Order: sequence, then structure tokens, then C-alpha cells
Amino acid sequence: MTETTKTPVPDAVPTPPPAPRGLIPLPAAAARALLLAGGIATAASAFLAWTWTAEFPGDLTINGYPGGLQWLTFTAGVLTALFALASYGVRGLGWLLPARNNAPLALTALGGFAVTWFTVIAISANLGGVVNLEPGGWIAAIASLLPVLGAFALPQERTGTDGTKEAIKAYIAKPDRIPGAQAIAPWIQRAVITVVTIIGLGVFTYGIDTEYGELFIGYLFVVTFAMWAVHTAGLMDRFSALVAANRSFTLAMGFAAAIAFPFTQTDDHYANIGVNILIFGTVALGLNIVVGLAGLLDLGYVAFLGVGAYTAALVSGSEFSTISGVHLPFWASALAGAAASLVFGVLIGAPTLRLRGDYLAIVTLGFGEIFRIAVNNMDGDSGPDVTNGPNGIANIPDLNFFGFNFGQAHDIGGFTLGRFANYYLLMVLIMAIVVLVYTRAADSRIGRSWIAIREDETAATAMGINGFRVKLVAFALGASLAGLAGTVSAHVTYSVVPTPYQFAGSTPPNSAFLLAAVVLGGMGTVAGPLLGAALLYLLPEKLVFLQEKSLLAFGIALILLMRFRPEGIIANRRRQLEFHETGQLDVPKQTTLTDEPAVTKAGA
Repeated sequence: MTETTKTPVPDAVPTPPPAPRGLIPLPAAAARALLLAGGIATAASAFLAWTWTAEFPGDLTINGYPGGLQWLTFTAGVLTALFALASYGVRGLGWLLPARNNAPLALTALGGFAVTWFTVIAISANLGGVVNLEPGGWIAAIASLLPVLGAFALPQERTGTDGTKEAIKAYIAKPDRIPGAQAIAPWIQRAVITVVTIIGLGVFTYGIDTEYGELFIGYLFVVTFAMWAVHTAGLMDRFSALVAANRSFTLAMGFAAAIAFPFTQTDDHYANIGVNILIFGTVALGLNIVVGLAGLLDLGYVAFLGVGAYTAALVSGSEFSTISGVHLPFWASALAGAAASLVFGVLIGAPTLRLRGDYLAIVTLGFGEIFRIAVNNMDGDSGPDVTNGPNGIANIPDLNFFGFNFGQAHDIGGFTLGRFANYYLLMVLIMAIVVLVYTRAADSRIGRSWIAIREDETAATAMGINGFRVKLVAFALGASLAGLAGTVSAHVTYSVVPTPYQFAGSTPPNSAFLLAAVVLGGMGTVAGPLLGAALLYLLPEKLVFLQEKSLLAFGIALILLMRFRPEGIIANRRRQLEFHETGQLDVPKQTTLTDEPAVTKAGA
């Protein structure tokens, strides 16, 4: 018998996966060229006249010089062109795309498209039709569409994002562990933080200085899409790593920028907006202790602001105060307002904090309404004569520190600081104190107890944490911070009346807006509630034509936020992991203790 040999069958050659393609069938090279050309064309179109009449705000009738909303189109076009050049690998621009993905290209292109088409539509609507558009307006509309087509012709899958934060932090903190890596010099890190702080101050100043609603809407379009692009590009991760390595310097730069703000203003009205944002933000930060750290839903928190304001009004020497002859210095009235709010927080919290969830929310909502009704009826007729009822306490005198009258304008270094600028600087000092209290409390043993109670009160109690005492401390501390802000609010507004201290209204502060500021900005963070407060105060202030529908617009915005970014604009890392599955956004894949990929049920 002859032995037969089997001819080996060659292994099948695996078919390579198809190259990723975009939504629009265009070669990648052509798409990138269209994106770059469209960004440049969008920026250049801002130098053309878009309409023939100056009746539209901003004067878009001049050839050769942008005006109003055209500056925003120019900015969006430049950002689009820069990201497009970075995608080509142009030397010196590679740092713009550390994640090596195409999402930032699409987002900057959408920002330019949104602001340009909004302007074109606003011109047509305000002036009575598209006939009011000059050829420059049509050119701008077409030019802003080109980069959108180019961006969506590129594949939009996320690449290179897993582990980006960890790699960047290791690069900054321990560069010797990465072969070939060079240490980032500390002075370079601080220089980057300084530049970003200056840019942030400029962007905020421009937004608060916008003179009409259309310009503010365009500003929101550009800033929103630009920040979204920066985040998806991985630049936020890099900056977060720098901040983590230079926390003290970053905090100092933040307060330096806040102090510099009134020196950038020529109109004291904008300083008035700034001081009210700081008051609103301080109260929101106090609520963040209750809601963000301890997980207690408080729907009547604005009442503590009112307690502090009324206490300060009664003891600050107003001629309408029912406590005649009492005129305490500000430090004493501030301590009195904070102490009164703390006492009310303990009195309300002691019998109610054994409740949980919806029941606690209903009780706190009732307390807020009881406070407003009570101060409205303490007029000497319906109740004791304490608060002058609906008329409130008026003519609260301005503060006076060692001869420095806050109600008068002062010249400092060639700059004139008006009344509201003086109070703004005072609120910056108070904000620094509040941030210090918040951070120290959050990082302390009691702060860890709050987080444990928020995550699982039953488990925390089983581990030996006194849940009732811990929650009462959070309630009292949050109330005292709100009362401290209320003492300044009373002097800024000259009077205190019951109307603002309600659950919901068209303008802040009220309990609904305070809670929304915490949720919108990001629960459990310091910067989140401040950003949320700034947005929620500026929107009603700038979008006057939406005041009657502000709650509708606000509700729609919250729905969209909860759908796409439920952890808030500035996310707490723990909450980001809770709200998103592995692979979404920038959440890294979960691994075992040996850094091996975790086994899923499907692959077990």
C-alpha cells in the first residue's frame, strides 16, 4: 500500500475591513480640502456686506470690515481652518488634535454654519425678507455650508481616546515612565494655564458685553460648538491634567481673572450683572453641598438666601427696619445673616432629614413657600410687624469699610470703579471664602461621609456613619453659605421684598433656577454651579424677547442636556462613570486589577 499524502489547504486570507467612510461619499483628500477651503471662505465672507441697511444691529453694510455677528462668523471660520490644518499634520498645530479624530472638524464647521445661517435668517426676518440680503450674505451662507459637507464626508469614529487622560497625566507627572518623553517644564505648564485664563476672561467679557439678543445667541452658538470641539479633540483632558498638577496656581489665576473683570468694563451695568452672577453662584455652590455631595433634594433652598437678606436688612441701619437704632458693621451683619440661616437650617432639618427622596423634597418645598408667605404677612396687620410685609425693607445703606464707601465711584490706577464694581470685588472675596469652605469640607472626613450617604445611605449607615447627623451638617452648612450671600444681596439691591423668594419664576434667583444651576453646571464640582449660575442669569438678561417663554426654553434646554450630558457641563468623574457606559464619551474601558480587559457576560 502506498501512503497517500494530503495536500495542505492554505489558510484563508482574512478580508481587510472596509475603510471607514463619512456620511457623504467623497474621497478623504477632497473632503479635507473642502473643509479647509470652506473655513477660509467662511472667515473671508465676514469682510463683505451682508445687508444694505444699518437697521439690523451691528451694521453689516460695510465691505472690508466685519461688524457685529460677522466677527463671530470670522472666528468660527478661523477655528475651522486651524483644525483642518492640524488634521493635515501641519507642523506646530498637531497639539490641536491629540485624540486624532475628526469630530472637532465637524463641530467647528457646524458652529460657523449655525452662526452664519442664524444671522442670514435674522436679517430676513427682521427686515422683511431675503431681498434685504446683499450678495455678501449669500456668499457667506454658501461658504459656511462647504466645511460642513467636507467634515461629514470624513469618517467620524472616535480613535485614540481610550487611556488619553491616563497617558497625559503620566506624561506630566512622571515623564520618566514614558520612553522618549520629555518633561513639561513647570513654567510652561503655568504659562499655558495663564494663557487659557486670559482667553477665558476675554470670552466671558465679550459675552457679558453683548448689546443685543441676536449677538448673544450667535455668541452662544460659537462658544458652545468651540468648547464641544475642544473637548472631543482631547484638549480638555490635557488641560485637566495641567490643572491637576498645578491646583493652587490655577485657583489663584481664576481669582485673579475674577478680580480683573471690573477693570475691563466701562459700564457699571455689566459689573451689576457680574455681582449678581457671583451672588447667584455662591448660593448655588452652597446648594451643591446639599444636593451634589450629600444627595438631598432641597426645593426650598432660596428661603435661606431670604433669611440672610432680611437679617442684614434689619440690622444694617435702614430707616424702614422694625429694629430701630441698630446699625451693625458689615462683618457683624454678615455673621448675623449666616448664623440666622444656619439656625433655620437646623430647625428645618432636624425634624425632616429622617425623610428620604421625594418626601424630603416635598417638605423643603413647603418650607420655601412658608417662608415667602410668612415674610409677606409680617406687616403688623396679618401678623407681627417684622418685615413690613409686601413693601419689604427699603433704603438699606451702602457699606462703609474704614472710610471706603461702596456706594461711591473710586479711581484706582486710572480705572474708575463704580458702585456695583465695588460690591463685585467684595463678592469675589466672599466667593473665595465659600470655595475654600466647600473644598475643605468636600475633602474632609465629613465630605466622604456625605458622598457615602449620597451613594447608598443604608450601606453607609451599616458601616457606622450617623446618617442623620451627617445630613444635618450638610443642610446647616449649605444654609449658612446662602445666608452669607444674602447679606451682600440686600445691600446691592438697596431693598428686600418677598417676591424673589419663590420656587419658580422667570428670573433667578429662585429655588428651581438654583437647582438647575447645580445640575446644569455639574453636581459635586466647584466650577460647575458657578458656570450654571452664570448661564442661567445671563440668558434671561440678554434674551429679553424670550422672557415670556423663558421657562419653556429653559425646560427644552434641560431635556436636551439630560439626554446628551446628564452629568452636567463640567462633569464629576464619578458621575460621568455612572451615567455613561464604557466606550461612550471619554470614559475609559474598565479593567481588572491586573489591567487585563474585564470579561463581559457575552464573552465569558
